Amino acid sequence: MNFYSLMIIAIALSLDAFGVALSIGLNPHVKASNKIGFIISFGFFQFILSFIGAYAGYLFTSFASVPSIIGGIIIAIVGVMMIKEGFEEKEECMLLKKSMYLILGISVSIDALVVGFVTLNSIISISILLTDTIIIGVTTLILTSIAFLLTKYLNKVQFICKYADFIGGTILILFGFKMMFF
Repeated sequence: MNFYSLMIIAIALSLDAFGVALSIGLNPHVKASNKIGFIISFGFFQFILSFIGAYAGYLFTSFASVPSIIGGIIIAIVGVMMIKEGFEEKEECMLLKKSMYLILGISVSIDALVVGFVTLNSIISISILLTDTIIIGVTTLILTSIAFLLTKYLNKVQFICKYADFIGGTILILFGFKMMFF
């Protein structure tokens, strides 16, 4: 696979993480340390799941779309929970729980598992496979960081700040549906 094709795949895979990072970053309770945790989680799981997918695709030759459906359902559920949280006046934000790094990191990266399974499995050399999947992970790190930087400016808009949970939850639900049906 040439570098141009790899970058197109890496950017396409990173867009789910970018959208989820935008919705997370709109929440005023999410601190810089939480954002860094999500950036690392999203990048790591994009890397590891694309690597596992490619290796599994090398070992097996069948394909199923079930992982995308499961990831979409999880992201949509988190979106519904964020909207519900918007109606409640609580001190603790759901996104600040440590388990959310794992849950959302895996959810936005399940498509990387499938893409690795289908696309990257033809790579013969483990070093090339490792390099390609690292590029996917680093691309996700960069795009997720950009998303969080954008939310720094979006949070200054009063309307967005006031309805952040609703906007973020709606974005997550839409991404969940996209993963499940498109």
